[in-house]
Amino acid sequence: MTTTEFYQHLPVLETKRLILRPLQESDRDDLFEYTQDDETARYVTWNANQTIEQAEQFLNYVLSNYAQGKEAPWAIEWKETGKMIGTIDFIHLLLDENKQAELGYALSRQFWGKGIVTEAVECVMTFGFEELKLERIQARCMEGNIGSARVMEKVGMTYEGTLRRLIFIKGAFHDVKMYSLLRDEYVTMRQGSEYNTKQHQ
Repeated sequence: MTTTEFYQHLPVLETKRLILRPLQESDRDDLFEYTQDDETARYVTWNANQTIEQAEQFLNYVLSNYAQGKEAPWAIEWKETGKMIGTIDFIHLLLDENKQAELGYALSRQFWGKGIVTEAVECVMTFGFEELKLERIQARCMEGNIGSARVMEKVGMTYEGTLRRLIFIKGAFHDVKMYSLLRDEYVTMRQGSEYNTKQHQ
């Protein structure tokens, strides 16, 4: 499988409380609802949306990327209501001999503190290691993003160090913390853990 084929046919994944699926046009209002929140956007690369048209532009961009086989996220759907509450994605994916990926995610503030991102990350990591046969999965967060750092630690990632002034976002340079998990570490961790993940056929 190539990365183009992967994004063109993004698989639907399921956990106990979540469905990870491609975004669709009906997600527009849910997308705007959480992306207009300044606190949700505090540690991500994008600015909070001011209008629903901005959310719609992002949605159209994602749908176009699916069609072209370019990098695009899963929607995080809350099973209980069918509501889209965030996104998670391989923001970088190498399926050649390098076999590695980088994770990114964002979640509605309304759902913080419930272990939802941890559940989604475990799901995507399981898919990455078991289905895509990745050797390394990494994730980064801005210095000060304590919640995101905790997620990486909870899923078993190793802190590799802080990259100083790595990115310029929202008018300032930011230090970025790097975490990763390797295949053999995942296999060891998998023994005795219960990642409730399955791919829809």
